[in-house]
Amino acid sequence: MSTTGLRASHADRDRVVETLTGAAGDGRLTAEELDERVEAALTARTMGELAVLTADLPVVAGAIPVEVKDFARIEQNGGSTRRGDGWVVPRRLEIQSRLGDVTLDFSQAVITYDVVHIDLDMHLGKLRLLIRPGIVVDTDSLVFNFGKVKTRGRADTGVPVDLRIEIAGQMRLGNIVIRRTRRAVRKSPTP
Repeated sequence: MSTTGLRASHADRDRVVETLTGAAGDGRLTAEELDERVEAALTARTMGELAVLTADLPVVAGAIPVEVKDFARIEQNGGSTRRGDGWVVPRRLEIQSRLGDVTLDFSQAVITYDVVHIDLDMHLGKLRLLIRPGIVVDTDSLVFNFGKVKTRGRADTGVPVDLRIEIAGQMRLGNIVIRRTRRAVRKSPTP
């Protein structure tokens, strides 16, 4: 079982603040980054939210470990599934969904790879992707049967690409909605 969804304690938050303060002292974080991350640490509810804050820093004693998987699968019939704040993005994700929606929020995710492959088999549903600047989505290998891709938000011009999401497979009677946010991606180092 992954620890990222577990509730964080005061001691967990304090350890992360110490790690962040040490990283700032070593010159790894600017004063602005330190302030932003300390505030996020003090209000974090889960271990995953804390892990995101230290994922791009060298591992030190007391840091929250991040479990990075090479492969993950979402399978559902009806209903909805969401991967949100602090989820650890695998290298490959397989999604099988019937009569349901899947939301993948990459805006606060722990990202350790440059390319993520999504193998999609969706029927009568919607795939929502929330992305930040620096993330591009490629649907060229996706087969649509009465569906389409909708993109909301301004295009990222002049922003270097940190993550490429490649979606392949098929979408029948459904849509992919890509919503861009304005915040920059916080990318973790490759394990």
